[in-house]
Amino acid sequence: MPKPHLGPHNHTNPLIWFAAIICAILAVLVIIAGVVVFIGYLTVKPKVPKVSVTSAQLDTIYFDQASLLTLQVTIVIRAENDNAKARASFYDTRFDLSFRGMRIARLENGPFDVGPNTTVDFHYVSQSTSIPLNPEGAESVNWSLRHGVMSFELKGATRARWRTRIVGSVKFWLNLDCQLHLPINRTTIFPRCTSSKA
Repeated sequence: MPKPHLGPHNHTNPLIWFAAIICAILAVLVIIAGVVVFIGYLTVKPKVPKVSVTSAQLDTIYFDQASLLTLQVTIVIRAENDNAKARASFYDTRFDLSFRGMRIARLENGPFDVGPNTTVDFHYVSQSTSIPLNPEGAESVNWSLRHGVMSFELKGATRARWRTRIVGSVKFWLNLDCQLHLPINRTTIFPRCTSSKA
């Protein structure tokens, strides 16, 4: 009985086997790295750094008959790092202080670090140039003077990054949006205004 005719044998190219082995090794390494990072995350239990306004005061207000407004405001902003094992770095820190949509001052800070379980306070003294007001703005200032309080907006953001040896580093945008109602008699207020993570 004649033997069946078999076609040529198809052998897998050694290069394909080599590529498959390399891919398998890389997949195992990625899984191991993921497990290490996850365990490190659970060990460190990192918290998002934050910034907050701890106090604010209207130091000076001058409003003349020509509807020119001059102000000086002192604001204390605190950077907080509640992580027990990770340092936090803050950079690109910029906040605008405004009255009725008109920017009075920009509060800026260079890059800085905050150690584990530490806070750093920054005292900003913001003095405006003479601000010309339209009739509506002048009436708003007159109303504020009669009622003994002026309202300001403090808006801006900073970038924060915490880093550890096990997990590496993670970056955050921290946004600050505060309404500051400052007495005109120079009384210091302590607003509860804290950043939100973007």
